[in-house]
Amino acid sequence: MIMTLIYFILILGITVMIHEFGHYMWAKKMGLYVYEFSIGMGPRLFKWNRTNDETEYSIRLLPIGGYVSLAGEIADDNIPKGMRLQDKNFFEKFIITVAGVVNNFILAFILLFIIGLFTGYTNTKPIIEEVSKDSSAYNVGIQKNDQIVKINGKNTNNIDKLLLELQTIENDNIKLGVLRDSKYYEYDMSLDREDVDGKVTYHIGFTLNSDNTKGILAAFKYATYKFASLVEQMVFIIIYLFSGRLSLNNLSGPVGIYVLVGTVSKEGLLNIIYLLAYISLNVGIINLLPFPAFDGGRLFIYIIEKLIGRKVSQKLENGINTVGFALLMILMVYVTFNDIINLF
Repeated sequence: MIMTLIYFILILGITVMIHEFGHYMWAKKMGLYVYEFSIGMGPRLFKWNRTNDETEYSIRLLPIGGYVSLAGEIADDNIPKGMRLQDKNFFEKFIITVAGVVNNFILAFILLFIIGLFTGYTNTKPIIEEVSKDSSAYNVGIQKNDQIVKINGKNTNNIDKLLLELQTIENDNIKLGVLRDSKYYEYDMSLDREDVDGKVTYHIGFTLNSDNTKGILAAFKYATYKFASLVEQMVFIIIYLFSGRLSLNNLSGPVGIYVLVGTVSKEGLLNIIYLLAYISLNVGIINLLPFPAFDGGRLFIYIIEKLIGRKVSQKLENGINTVGFALLMILMVYVTFNDIINLF
């Protein structure tokens, strides 16, 4: 439990620190006055200042977030003109706002590259290696070397997309589209059900090709593919959540992440690094959503201001952010409650 807690704090702490450092670094480069750089939320545990630097640096109790407090986010006439956020042009504000997301993406790519140096690059196309005899897939005529290109009408251009579609099917009957010798075939089949000690699991009835190459080029290919694949997965998960194909019960909060960290930590350091990359990438993507309290929400306001040629009322912006933050907290409570229920 102690090691799980340490990994949990490190993973969230590194993800948040990298994100907030992006905002902080570019705010300083653009000449903004920065009140505070904080890792964590809640009561302050430690704080310090650097010589000739107005910024207060702090570590707070709860390792579930962090922030950079910039002059201009709230009214403050004591800050010299030119050092406040509202004094900056559209381009400068855009760079400062997206910098955190960019940092998360860079961290994720570097970590995936490190993993690739050890694991190599494995074939990503969903090509069938072996079909289990007497399985539903075998009985309907699916063969070795078939490439799966569709499941229930949804394209499966890589293994990760195939796995995502399998997780979102509504029953155990699926329509599988495959390419065989450049010809397209479609099969209606069912997942194979297995009941072990009252626990029901489903199997698709075949394994996929896993040819592997190693080296720096292979590591780069792995990082590039995995980065793109995870972004695609996240985009589809968001779409499926809004369309109802996935329920909010599939989301995890801090408790769920803690449990996941405990499970992953037993599988070795590379899996912990992968989880850090995954969470960093997810934080980046989520922050791009045009929702109040996210970076994307702020970007959306900047774009609106650019289009209409004037600033949005500070009172209106604060009101929108307050409502958005409240909705976010309600969602967090709901997700955390589900995580706790799932523990038992």
